Amino acid sequence: MDVKQNLYYPFEIVYKEIDECLKSGYSQNFFELVYIVEGTGIQHINKNTFNYAAGHLLLITPEDHNSFEVITTTKILFICFSDIYLRSAPVGVNEKERAQWIKRLNFILHHASHLPGCILKEEIDKALVKSLAASIVEEQRYSHLYSKELIQQLMNSLILLVARSIAESLPEKLSPVTDQKLLGVFQYIQDHIYFPDRLKVSVICIQFNISPNYFGKFFKRHTGETLQDYILKSKIKIVETRLLSSDMRINEIVSELKFSDESHLNRVFKKYKGMSPSSFRKNELIKSYPD
Repeated sequence: MDVKQNLYYPFEIVYKEIDECLKSGYSQNFFELVYIVEGTGIQHINKNTFNYAAGHLLLITPEDHNSFEVITTTKILFICFSDIYLRSAPVGVNEKERAQWIKRLNFILHHASHLPGCILKEEIDKALVKSLAASIVEEQRYSHLYSKELIQQLMNSLILLVARSIAESLPEKLSPVTDQKLLGVFQYIQDHIYFPDRLKVSVICIQFNISPNYFGKFFKRHTGETLQDYILKSKIKIVETRLLSSDMRINEIVSELKFSDESHLNRVFKKYKGMSPSSFRKNELIKSYPD
C-alpha cells in the first residue's frame, strides 16, 4: 500500500495496523514521525536498513525514500507535519526568539536524514515518548473535548524531544546562542557533504559573504574545531551509518563520500574511531549477534 506524498494540512495523525509492505515514493513534502506501537520488520530508508520493533521512533524527512518491510503485524502511529506547522507552533515568547527557534528546529530536523533508525537514545526519553504516543492515540480515537488542542500540545512535546535527541548526536553542539550565520554554514555543509568542491573555504565565504581571512577564526571560535575537522567528522558519521545500516562495500562508501581511495578513508576513520572501517563493522556485528 502507498503512503500519500503530499500533506495538505499543517499536520495529520494516522494510527493503523499493517501486515504488508508499506512504501513511500522518492519525495514527500512533509516530516513524518513513525512510532512503532507493536510488531517487527525492516525499515528501508535511502541506502540504509533498520530492524524496527515496538518502542522505536523513526523520523522521515522531506526527500527521504522510505519503505517498511513487515515481518510481524505492526501497529504504527504516523505523525505527519509540515514546515507550516513548525512555523505556527507556539514556541518562543516573542517574535525574535520564535524566529530563531524555528530556524534552529528546521536545521535539526533536516539533519536527521543521515541518522536512520530509532532516534531515541535515552531510556527516559523512550518512556516519555511511549506515554505521549499512547495519549495521542487515545485522543485521536475517542475525540474528547479539546482533543485537537491537546494533540497539538502532545505533538509539540514529541517534536521537541526528537529535536533534542538529534541535536545531541550532531557533530556540533547547538546552543540557544549559536550564531545564526553559523547555522546557515552548518546547513550548507550538510547539504553539500557529497560535493567537496562546494565545501572549499573560498566557495563557502562567497556563499555567506564572509572574508576568507576571518572565516577560520569565526568557525573555530564557535565550534572549537577547524572547518576541515568538522567536515571529516560529518563524513565519518555517515560512514558509520553506511557500515552499520547497509551492505555497501568499502569502495562504494569511498566513492559516495569522495575520499581519494580506500587507504584515505582507512586513515581518516582510524584517526577518529581508532580502527579501520572493516574492523568497526565486524566488531559491531559481533556485538549485535554475540552467539
